[in-house]
Amino acid sequence: MFVPVASIVFFSLGFVPMAIYMLLIKLYLPFNQIWFLLSFPLLLYFGISITILSQMFISGLMIRIFHLLYEPGLYPYSTREKNALKWMIVVSIYTPIRKILEIIPMGRMKNSYLRLIGMKIGKNSLVGGVIKDPCITTVGDNTTMGEYAIIYGHIHNFEKGTIFIDAVHIGSNCVIGAGAIIMPGVVIEDKVTVAAGALVTKGKRLTSGNIYAGIPAKKIK
Repeated sequence: MFVPVASIVFFSLGFVPMAIYMLLIKLYLPFNQIWFLLSFPLLLYFGISITILSQMFISGLMIRIFHLLYEPGLYPYSTREKNALKWMIVVSIYTPIRKILEIIPMGRMKNSYLRLIGMKIGKNSLVGGVIKDPCITTVGDNTTMGEYAIIYGHIHNFEKGTIFIDAVHIGSNCVIGAGAIIMPGVVIEDKVTVAAGALVTKGKRLTSGNIYAGIPAKKIK
């Protein structure tokens, strides 16, 4: 019960700037004039933008204020376990924002948000695709992650009632191809290329200067 309540509270706070924006429009703009009707799509666009940005900022701020950054380990999937509970709360408030960022390309704004919620991103790096667990994911300098690539930092075993969390480290000057999948515990050293659609399995280490492709990913010439 605590997790959905926390999510509702955080998202409600994120709508406060939008509510203020709508109130100002109602107070100061005449609804009965033709120019208002013509400008309504633009006003709506600004309102949606304000909502998205405020949700990003407030959700990230709440994660920081309440120290919801979880740590690697194998935990029982229960609200009684501190790290599992943190993971549940973060996922519940981060996932909707992540879905929006998948639809709307926001470039540096996306990187800023991921940094706010704990991800370490180097200079000149383009983080595309999906980052499932930002707070335990590291990306070095000059690294590019293609569209539809996914980095997992957790494995939820429903049958055993556990959640396994492990950090993912990606070095500098790397290329993660479109649609590649990176599993928990993976270490990718500098100057590595992961081909499009490759699957890097749990705990694997990709050595510097090589190209990896396939399912599972293997070094190629």
